[in-house]
Amino acid sequence: MKLRVVVTLKPGVLDPQGKAIQHALGSLGFDGVADVRAGKIFELDVAEGTSDAAIGEMCEKLLANTVIENYRIEHVA
Repeated sequence: MKLRVVVTLKPGVLDPQGKAIQHALGSLGFDGVADVRAGKIFELDVAEGTSDAAIGEMCEKLLANTVIENYRIEHVA
């Protein structure tokens, strides 16, 4: 079973990497970019029948820092 876990910073958390990307885009002539937020994507291939609770536990224990990050799990066809 293929999964994608998308991890993003919570609203209000400073994102220096996103700001650096935004600045670089402006330097390259892409002036219409108002904001950039950087995140992470993990693609997992797990055993069929792996429970949603187990996947959530993986996210909360390792893949995301839930103090400053949100995550969402997508099942990939």
